[in-house]
Amino acid sequence: MNDMDARAAVHAAIGAVAPDVDTDGLEQSARLRQDLELDSLDFLRLIETIAQSTGVDTPERDYPTVATVGGLIAYVALHG
Repeated sequence: MNDMDARAAVHAAIGAVAPDVDTDGLEQSARLRQDLELDSLDFLRLIETIAQSTGVDTPERDYPTVATVGGLIAYVALHG
């Protein structure tokens, strides 16, 4: 999956899980839990939504890698 497709998938998933987040203005460095205020359940729903839309499964050991918007996009692009 290329970066553009991964970015679109991540932004769509964030919009689905946290509809109050402005996905147009998302910065790559934004931390999912702290800056976007996703709680643990929201974060898990985000990971599940991405798995359903892209087929990319994210094991718990990789959660630190996907802690930011940019990290998640890079992860999906690499594994998609």
